[in-house]
Amino acid sequence: MKVIRPNCRVQFTAEDLEFILSVLGPVGRQADSLWALLADEDSRDLILDNPQLFQAVLERRNCLRISTRFYFYILVRQVLRRNGIPDRHVADYVSELLAEFSQAENLRCRLPGAAQPLDYVVDLLAALQTADDTTTFHLRAHIGNHSLFMTGIFPDRIRHRVETRAAPGLSYYESVGRENYRLASDHRLARHYDLADVFSTLADRFQTTRQALNDLGDRLLMLGDPASPAYALLEAAWPPSPD
Repeated sequence: MKVIRPNCRVQFTAEDLEFILSVLGPVGRQADSLWALLADEDSRDLILDNPQLFQAVLERRNCLRISTRFYFYILVRQVLRRNGIPDRHVADYVSELLAEFSQAENLRCRLPGAAQPLDYVVDLLAALQTADDTTTFHLRAHIGNHSLFMTGIFPDRIRHRVETRAAPGLSYYESVGRENYRLASDHRLARHYDLADVFSTLADRFQTTRQALNDLGDRLLMLGDPASPAYALLEAAWPPSPD
């Protein structure tokens, strides 16, 4: 089972760096200086926080040639900061989560030796009853991730299921996600993967993080606009259910 790590920033492409250069506008030797700054971790992070990049990602959405990870990191970082979550590792983790789960198959949990993947939170919770120690960590992390992704990106679909199927609502998924992030943060493997602080923050600030992602969907990414890269990415992977 794959462990999502806060590593978007080390997977940026040459096109991402070219985009930074095009936005911040250096020429000649200035461009060489910016390349040097991007090679330094601390300088790179300060550059990525530049609000001009955020605006450019929004305004140039019809002609972007950047990676999915860069796209999500720039936007997630800004909305989390605006909602009082300044930790770059948390922004990096949430961005990587979006990049991973934008491929629908990655939202399915495949347990070792299991014939079928687990698609629903109720099945994931049931699997905890017989899971070994290592699998328990992976399950709890996945339950937290699944809950955050669905409540953050597709809250309207959860509300629709509440109305049509009497299914659990947002508060249920928030509670489940928060609790499993909390328990995952206390696990020895969270320390091994350097995820204890990230999971702890997501447990403490689950609702705030979820609402920040709602902001991405509703106002920043404009998921209802087919011109938006995020709409094309996420809606292709997660088409609306027929009911």
